[in-house]
Parts: sequence; C-alpha cells; structure tokens
Amino acid sequence: MTLLPSWRGLAPWAGLATALLLATSPAGAAETLTPPVAAKKPRDVTVHGDRRIDDYFWLREKDTPEVQAHLKAEAAYADAWFKPYQALTDRLFEEMKGRIQQRDEAVPQRQGAWWYSSRTEVGKQYPIFFRRAAQGPQRAYDAQAPEQLLVDMNELAQTRKFVNLNGLAVSPDDQRLAYGVDATGARDFELHVRDIATGEDRVVATTPHADAFVWAADSQTLFYIRHDAARRSYQLWRHRLGASADTLVHEEKDELFNLQLTKSLDGRTLMLGAMSKDTLDWRVLPADQPEGVWREVLPRKTGQEYAVTPFGNELMLRINDRGVNYRLLRLPMKTGNGPLFGAQDLKRGRELIAHRPDAMVEQVVAFKTHAVAQIREGGSVKLRIYPMAGGKPREVAFNEVAYSAMLAGQREFDAPRVRFAYNSLTTPTSTYEADLATGKLNLLKVAPVQGGYDASLYASERLWVKAADGTAVPVSLVYRKDKRRSGPQPLLLYGYGSYGVPTDPRFASSRLSLLDRGVIYAIAHIRGGGDLGRQWYRDGKLARKMNTFTDFVACAEALVKQGYTQPSQLVIQGGSAGGLLMGAVTNLRPDLFKAVVAQVPFVDVINTMLDASLPLTTEEYIEWGNPNKADEYAWMRAYSPYDNLKPVAYPAVLAKTAINDSQVPYWEAAKYVAKVRELNTGSAPVLFDINMTAGHGGASGRFDALRETARTTTFMLQQWGLADE
Repeated sequence: MTLLPSWRGLAPWAGLATALLLATSPAGAAETLTPPVAAKKPRDVTVHGDRRIDDYFWLREKDTPEVQAHLKAEAAYADAWFKPYQALTDRLFEEMKGRIQQRDEAVPQRQGAWWYSSRTEVGKQYPIFFRRAAQGPQRAYDAQAPEQLLVDMNELAQTRKFVNLNGLAVSPDDQRLAYGVDATGARDFELHVRDIATGEDRVVATTPHADAFVWAADSQTLFYIRHDAARRSYQLWRHRLGASADTLVHEEKDELFNLQLTKSLDGRTLMLGAMSKDTLDWRVLPADQPEGVWREVLPRKTGQEYAVTPFGNELMLRINDRGVNYRLLRLPMKTGNGPLFGAQDLKRGRELIAHRPDAMVEQVVAFKTHAVAQIREGGSVKLRIYPMAGGKPREVAFNEVAYSAMLAGQREFDAPRVRFAYNSLTTPTSTYEADLATGKLNLLKVAPVQGGYDASLYASERLWVKAADGTAVPVSLVYRKDKRRSGPQPLLLYGYGSYGVPTDPRFASSRLSLLDRGVIYAIAHIRGGGDLGRQWYRDGKLARKMNTFTDFVACAEALVKQGYTQPSQLVIQGGSAGGLLMGAVTNLRPDLFKAVVAQVPFVDVINTMLDASLPLTTEEYIEWGNPNKADEYAWMRAYSPYDNLKPVAYPAVLAKTAINDSQVPYWEAAKYVAKVRELNTGSAPVLFDINMTAGHGGASGRFDALRETARTTTFMLQQWGLADE
C-alpha cells in the first residue's frame, strides 16, 4: 500500500477530517482510500542489549486528544472501506439473523423446589432469566406454571451501552439472587443482591470487582472474589447481608496466581482455588460454617495441579502426581486444622481412573449414586459413568469422528441423569441427558436453525498433518457437499493454540453463510491448546511456543498440498492469543495467505510482558516467559509479531479490537496496524476496526454481535472475490 507523504506530520484532527471525507466517497471507491498514518515518536525499549525502537508506543495514551483522534480516524477509514459493501454486510446480517429462532427457551433444569430457565424474545438483544415452581411431590415441570423473574438483561441494557453477567447464584433458601454486571466490557463486575419476590435490588458497596461469588448455607453470607488494578483475582471477601462492612478472608500474595470460587453439587462444601499456569490448589469450607477456617486440601507445590469434587464426607481428587494427564482418586475428608491430605493419603486413596499418557481426565461430576468423568482421548471427548458402589464404568457413545461433548449445567446432587451439550461442525448444539444407571441417552433439545437447515447437505472430515518435527496434528474441516470442487477453493483456517484450551469442532449457524457460498472451514488443532491433552499444551508454551506457529503453517501447507485450497484463496482467523498466532504465522509465511483476520490480537508481546502493571502480565510469565530474563526474552523475541515485522508484501489484514478491552488493550492492534502499513511493500488493505464501546468479547447484544460477524465475513468474501455472491 502506498502512503502519501503529506499525511506525515499532519495534526491529528486533519487525519480524522480526511478519513471522514473519504467515508462519504461514492460506492466502488474503496480502492482509492488512503489510511491514517500514525506519527512516529521513537522510544527506546531496548533490553538485554537487543536494540528495539518503538515508534508507536505513544498510542497507549488512551485519553489524550491525539490518540482519540487517531482511533476515530482509523474507525472512519474502516467504515469508508466497508461502505461499498454495505449491501453485502446487510444481506449477511439478515441471513444470519434469519437462522436464529428469536423467541427461544432453554431446556429447564430443576434445583430444589424450582425449575430454572432462560428465554430470548423477538427483537430483543439479551436473554431473560426466570424460574417456575416445581409441581407436586414429584417436583414435576409445568410449562404453564407462572414465571418468576430473576434478571432481564434487556432491562439492564437500557441504561448501559454494554452489559454482561458473570453468573447468577440463588441463595439456598431460594429468596435472593446474587449476580454480577459488567457495563463496559473491561471485566469490572458490580455485585448485586436482589430480593426475588419483590425485585428490590441493591449493590454490594465494595465492588465493582466481583469476579466470582457463592452463598453460604445460611443464605445470609455471600463470599466473593475481588481483583486488583491489574485485574488479578487475589482477594476473598465475606459479605453479610445488612452488615456495615465486609470482611477480607484470604489474600493470594503470589502474583502468578488467580483465585477461583465455587460450591460442590451437594451444596455442603465451598471451594476456593488458586491457579497459576502450572500449579493449582484448593481450600475448602463447610457451607454451614461461614466464619470457619478454609482448609488446604494439599500443601501447595510448584507444578502440582489438582481439582477437587466434594460429595458428602468424601471427595474426588483429580491430580497430576503420576503424569500430566491426571488420575482420579476417591478419598474420605479428614477432620482437623491442617491440610486435608498428605502424600500417604494419596498412596492409600482408591484410584478410579489411572493416569494414561494418551487420555486426559478433564472434568468430574459427583452425584449421589455415580460419578461422571469427561475424558479427552484421540482429539475427542469421552464421557464415562462410574458407579459409586463399585463396578465397571459405562461409556456414553457418540457416532461422529469430530465433535464436542461437554458436561454442563448439573444442579441436583441426587439427580438420576447427567446433562451434557453435544454438537459438531454439522450438528447444532444438542442438549442430552444420560441415565446414570443405564447410560441410555435422551435428547432434550436441538438448537433450532431457521430457514430449513439440512445437515445432510454438509460433510466434515478429520485430517492428520505432519508438523515440522514430525508430530501428527489434527485438522477438522466442514464444507457443503455440492459446493466441493475437484480443485482448490476458498478456505478459512481458524486457530488458537494457547492456555491448554481445546478448539473443539462446534456448530455455528452464522458459518453457513460461508459454506453455502462454497467456502471450506477448517480448524487447526495445534499445540499450545488442549486438544490432545495436557502434554499437547506443554509442547506449545514457553520455550516450545514456536511449535504453535509452525504447526499452523504445516496445517496450511498441507491443505494447499492436498488440493483443498491455494494461497490466493486461503484466509486465516484467530482472536486474542489466536491473534498472536495470526501475527506470528503471517511473519513466518506472508506468501502463504490471502488475508488475515486478527481479533483483539495479542501482538505486542515483549512490551506487554515487560509491563507488570497490565492485566495478565505477571501471571502469564508461566505461559509465555518473563522477558526480564535474557533466555526467556529470546523465546519471545523470536516470534513477537510486532517486533518481527519487516519490509515484505503482507496479506490483507483486518485487525479488530475494542476500546475497553482489559485483556488485550486496543493499542496492541493499533500499533501493529501502524507498523504493518509502514513496512508493507504490497497493496492489500490493512484495516483497524475498533469498537468504541465494548471489551474483549466485542459487542454484548446478540444482534450487535451478529453485525460484527457479518462485517468480518464481508471482508473475507471481498478478499475471495465472492462479494457479489
């Protein structure tokens, strides 16, 4: 892209004015647009003798008029680029919205004397949460029973530009509701307590930093977690209804750790977790002793990861003491003041699941009569049911090769069935229950797809690709059968590959707008994610992080070699840490991709990780490394997208971000785009699309989010030459 020299040195308001003028250009004028040029203000960010000059560091100064003007100019330029394709964006939005059953109700779940559910209404952006009283001695569900409102998010949105909840917790006596509201997207959740019968609502005065919360058994005590200025969850507080002040119960001093808070399914035990990227431990408290002592389950030990599932006077312990993929023990809880267990207890515990290097125990739910384990094996999830009384486990069987099956939404300890969500690239989200005694499946609901969706028109595949070091990496694909050509065709390759988070094949009705236009969609299940277990994650972090990027390149090359696509038709997409992936692979192989969509991209790795005041920095030393150490700095220096940009012809770039993102600040994308434009020797567009009212997840309303998806899809179709289809 050619940059006009006259832009350099112009006052920021002049750039804004020009961009706004260009935004009114006639349709078809997108090719003549000239983007804003950020001023270069050199700042020496050299460390360890490696000279680095950052010309765009000043873009971090969010509240200055110059930065605000530049961001507005960028937004105006993006709008101007998209303007000739507005009809396509509108058509895509209507397609995507048309597949949604606007009035829809979730499958209800019983908890005690109530059935809980949520509903969306026609034309409304957000769900409504409510409950209905269980009927008769069998506590049956009656869809005609009167609703009792819990929270209507549409009402919350009337006074907020953004709205998100981080949980709903009903008190054990069923009278009050605790919920947290974020009004900016910056993860600052304000804790509310509502009287359900009257609707009277009050804010717990010491928030808005309620990252998690649980009720004690007395229905008068509410525990919650607060975060610090860097948004590290580090303090546990106790709130007593009607009390004048809250009590600090526990503070996590180690900056590598974040606190978690939850409650056992039987309601008898509260659990406080402390998690770093390689260590996890827990404390427990009887729910009926809110002012009691939180007891350690095991003494903390670096590298030791375990999770607890209490039930009655026992608990399940999922622990990595025999290997990275965990084993599962059943142990009686001991009384006393010290840790619940020691090394000898682990040796004597009843082992339900032994460690296996090829299968990871991901999650466990303990019911009164059975335990259910979610196990990842061969790149897919298995569900196994274990009788508490002993005997052989029973496996829940699935027919598809590539799918997602996740335990979700258990509410009753004495339930006879376990609930889970199932979907695949061709199967919409389906809510199932499996009978604990027999394993028999009962399909409760398939998420409706309006417009006559026919799954038989689509096909999915699972490929195994050889990475640079010979490792076999899975790739999942989906396409419309009648659109599958004998030769290369447009293909969108998605990737993430960080934090041990698996990228399971899941259905998305909005994706049909691509598949129906002849685009293949593919997922690269690269190392750094959790797709093949815990070792898969460890082999893509810290000193091995480069595996994440070379795996993705290998997947892209294999799809080209096997004839699915070609570089001129290959678009790639990833967000957050997946945006880091996008930047790194584009630097490695700018010739391999037609276009790149990087959403809230983490691309300024070294500068961010050198700033301990930012959210996610210190706690992520165990994910990326600590650049204050020369050897770990070298790991990041090798792939940091911002620091490895060079004069080449870059693919088209759409970098999307949000002004209130507290996880990956807007300036990462802003700086990256400015530097790409400076060095780019090609003519492909480089766009910086910023949402000026949202946070890390983008727009909060379902229709606003769809509009963003439609806009991103427009960019891709334009790059594939499919804008008229």
